[in-house]
Amino acid sequence: MGTLARWAREEWGLLYVTVREALPKRRLRAVPMALGAVCLTALLQYVQNQSWGYELVQKAGGVRAEDPLWLALLRTPLSLFVPAPDLPVWGALAQILLVFGIAEVCMGWWRTLAIAYVATLAGTLYARIGITLGTHAPFGLPWTDAQVVDTGPSAAVVGLAVFVSWRYGAYLTSGAVTLAMVAEVLVKENLAGKEHLAALMAVGMLCLAVALRHRRGHGLEGAYGRLLRVGQRRPGSRAGGGSGLPPIQS
Repeated sequence: MGTLARWAREEWGLLYVTVREALPKRRLRAVPMALGAVCLTALLQYVQNQSWGYELVQKAGGVRAEDPLWLALLRTPLSLFVPAPDLPVWGALAQILLVFGIAEVCMGWWRTLAIAYVATLAGTLYARIGITLGTHAPFGLPWTDAQVVDTGPSAAVVGLAVFVSWRYGAYLTSGAVTLAMVAEVLVKENLAGKEHLAALMAVGMLCLAVALRHRRGHGLEGAYGRLLRVGQRRPGSRAGGGSGLPPIQS
């Protein structure tokens, strides 16, 4: 086995085994929420590009920092699925299908939605804090960003990608996504990029909370034993990586 193949097995082995065992058995029934999210995003993209639909979508799911907080919180769940109207929607749909689908198989639909919501909400709240701080502060934002629509599904996709990668031992993947978001801000400093970083910080806190809870509640010995059993489901197979935590059961 080549070096690249060994690395891929170490990095994505456990994640691959989890997805491979679920999809052939349940097929589309394994990812109903992800498919629904793709359909909803496509529908909202179609509606907001109609002459009669843009204001309707913005009033239902468009979040800006200038909005009252209660209204922003009310719109935030739907804002997860409102793509940027001036960008190609196919990339967003592919990301949602892939990342939401893998997360749903690994964690179940409600955990996937909860983490996606936390990531999106972190970006939404950061925008308000950043504008209050102003451009003179290190993490501040110009007042004009108060009128910019929040990131839509991208913050949720980034947060889910990092959490699932970390939870299933794909640390290099999790780190690569994080570095890509940092590079995005360094190359083009804008509201969307900084909201992605806020989403990553919120998901990072979730990862820390899960790790601490697991250490206190279960200990590491049982976790490593469970990971070993998962890796031995196929003769001669070895699930690589491993976060020291058992995989989440959906």
